[in-house]
Parts: sequence; C-alpha cells; structure tokens
Amino acid sequence: MKASEVVHMTILMTTVNKMGKQEFVDIVGSVFEHSPWVAEHTWNQLPFADLEEMYRAMVQNMYEAENSMKLSLLRAHPDLGTKLEISQSSQSEQLDAGLNGLSEEEYKEFAALNQRYTGRFGFPFIMAVKGHGKNKIKAYMEQRMNNSSDEEFETALKEVSKIAKFRLWDLIDE
Repeated sequence: MKASEVVHMTILMTTVNKMGKQEFVDIVGSVFEHSPWVAEHTWNQLPFADLEEMYRAMVQNMYEAENSMKLSLLRAHPDLGTKLEISQSSQSEQLDAGLNGLSEEEYKEFAALNQRYTGRFGFPFIMAVKGHGKNKIKAYMEQRMNNSSDEEFETALKEVSKIAKFRLWDLIDE
C-alpha cells in the first residue's frame, strides 16, 4: 500500500510502529515531497512513543543530511500556482490556498515570481500554504526574495518541516 492509496484514511500509530522498512517508506515517505530517503533514514528508529516523536526524528534526519540531499529535497517541490501535474498532496494543499483557480494574469504573476525566485536561489519557492490565501502567499514570495541564499535555504527547510507535519497529521492517527 502506498500513501496515494491511503489519502482518505488514516493509519494508527501502532500500525506504523510495526511496519517493515519498505511499507514504512511507501506510506510515510511521501510526506517529504518525492524524497523517501527521509523515511528510509527514520525507519530504523521505530518504534516511536507518539506521532510527535516520529515527526521530530524525521525532521532531524532531514537536517542532518548532506546539503546536496537537502537541496534535492527542496528542488523536488513544485512551483506554487503551477499548471503542471503535481503530487496529490501538493495539489490538495494548493487547492485549499486558492492557487488552482488563478486568473490568467495571476498565473503569469506567479510564474514570473517563481522563475525569478528559482533563478536567485536554485530551488522553487516553498511555503506551507495551509491557512494562507493566494495574496498572502504572493506577498511572502516577494518578501523572501530579499533574503540571503543561506537565510532562504534555512527558511525553505523550515517550511518543508511544516508541510511534512501537516501531511503526517493527516496520514497518521495516535
């Protein structure tokens, strides 16, 4: 069973703690966008007392990875407001933020910002969009263009951590 097959159901933490490595990676690996290596590095730490402990372990494994792995993780994220096919999780998150219904003018604005951002930092703009609308997202995008490369790398990793937390809490039940 893969995460895409369990989108509308939750898995109990007790079940997660009993999973073999491949099942764990197949199901939990998707919370870090196209980067199952985070789950692979976390599986050997099972069992976890609770979901929060598992989340902290996954985030720690992400931060302890080589910079090339972290950059790969960041580059696995889609542009916000894209018309390209994206993962089901990203699609749902962007839908909730109103990014799937952009006008043609708004789409062009987001596309230009995405291109400018990626050109400056080498990875797409990443933001945990849950609870935010398109105008706020655009404002954050413009504001973060002023960050240094190091600041933005760290900000993007923090946003990835938030996204992973939302996804884990949607996927697993205590």
